[in-house]
Amino acid sequence: MKIISIISLMLAVLSFSASGNADIYKFVDDEGVIHLTNIPKHDEYKRIITEHNIQRKASFSQLIRSASSKYGIDPSLINAMITVESNWDSTAVSRKGAIGLMQIMPSTADDMQILNPFDPAQNIEAGTRYLSFLLDRFNGDLDLALAAYNAGPTTVERSGGVPAIAETRNYIRKVLSIHNKQYHPPRAKIYKVTDDSGTILFTDNPSGI
Repeated sequence: MKIISIISLMLAVLSFSASGNADIYKFVDDEGVIHLTNIPKHDEYKRIITEHNIQRKASFSQLIRSASSKYGIDPSLINAMITVESNWDSTAVSRKGAIGLMQIMPSTADDMQILNPFDPAQNIEAGTRYLSFLLDRFNGDLDLALAAYNAGPTTVERSGGVPAIAETRNYIRKVLSIHNKQYHPPRAKIYKVTDDSGTILFTDNPSGI
């Protein structure tokens, strides 16, 4: 029964998602019954799928792949940063004036030589290029690069490490948590080799046998 319930739940979510028209909310009642709906009836329903975010991710995927290839940044890291920075809203503007998907400050936009930070292509290009610059500046230390992206490189250098700023530390934690869930390292190709004695060997380096 438990397996059937899980399968039914998955099918329900997929059928909602296929419509592409609404966020999906989940509520577990006192008897443990799970309710899924696109129209929550009360505040105890919790949003579990945001349809417009799914659509946005798909529309930006090629831009992310392009920037990833150009600057050598893992695409899952760019995805994670966009999720935390703007939740995939290309029109987002923070209270500090950061703009767009990767929340580019106007001064950073000038440094990265982009004209319209609201444009997704230019914003992703600028954010990825800036992260690459920060990784170089901090010798490949991702924690420090992310801290600098959030709090500024000068703040990080003055602190001698990740600054004791709650917002910055939470930012790093959130980005890395999402990134680690998405990242799948490439698997080595395994070869089957039979030697002269008929012994079968499995190796990722057949030329070394």
